[in-house]
Amino acid sequence: MTVAVNRIALNLRALVGRSYPRVVGLQREPSWLLFDTVLPLLGIASYVYIYHGFFAGSEGPEAAARLNALVGFVVLGGTMIAFWLNVLWSMASQLYWEKEMGNLQLYMMAPMSRMALLGGMAMGGMFMTGTRAVVTLLMGIWAFGVVLVVTNPALILAVFFVTLIALYGMGMMLASLYLLYGREAWHLSALMEEPIFLVSGFYFPPAKPLGRAVMLGAAIIPATLGLDALRQLIFPTTALGADVWILPPETELGILLVLAVVFLFLARQSLAYLEKLARREGRLTSRHQ
Repeated sequence: MTVAVNRIALNLRALVGRSYPRVVGLQREPSWLLFDTVLPLLGIASYVYIYHGFFAGSEGPEAAARLNALVGFVVLGGTMIAFWLNVLWSMASQLYWEKEMGNLQLYMMAPMSRMALLGGMAMGGMFMTGTRAVVTLLMGIWAFGVVLVVTNPALILAVFFVTLIALYGMGMMLASLYLLYGREAWHLSALMEEPIFLVSGFYFPPAKPLGRAVMLGAAIIPATLGLDALRQLIFPTTALGADVWILPPETELGILLVLAVVFLFLARQSLAYLEKLARREGRLTSRHQ
């Protein structure tokens, strides 16, 4: 019993210790907060003005509602991009970077769970990215005059946090794959960044208009269903029509819960495989590297 309690306490300390640098780092470089909140608004603004161009000359409450929904889509999607990029380039790449800097062997020798290590990275990344995303969201709402209709705040919060858990679970799984395959996984990530923006619908209505096959593939990425559910709950469905949505938000929340469990399980399995590979063959990368 005492051994189990000590092990849990050790893993909790590792989790807090690994999240600490990302939380404190936000205060040590205040200029990063400016760059990470103001500069993303430039990309958001480009899409906002495109939608304003589409509705130039249109008048009436229906056109205003559609424009408000589309601009809100852009602001919300631009905010969620911060989390996706953090998962892709900070969370998933972290173990690979630690190997390049020579710190990975220290993590592997430490008597802690590797899931606690990645969990601390995820918690710190959520906090660091969350503060910047909130500022970007509020500035986008204020700058572009987006009107939000919040009818079910409890469901909105549930969808948001489950989406984050599924996203960072995916990042924990990818961390092992990045370490295993090295630069090949790195290049694949760079190649797929913009296509994922397209199929996940970060800047426009969701992937459903692209076809069922694309929609099913995009649903593997938690941000796709999470954004779709949040948009349904925040913006009136009558503004763009019910056909634009992928699934009802309650169904998408259930799928996101399944994705969160699956990604966390796969992350644990992939880390176990890496540890087995290290013990058996003395390496943490694929053979051809």
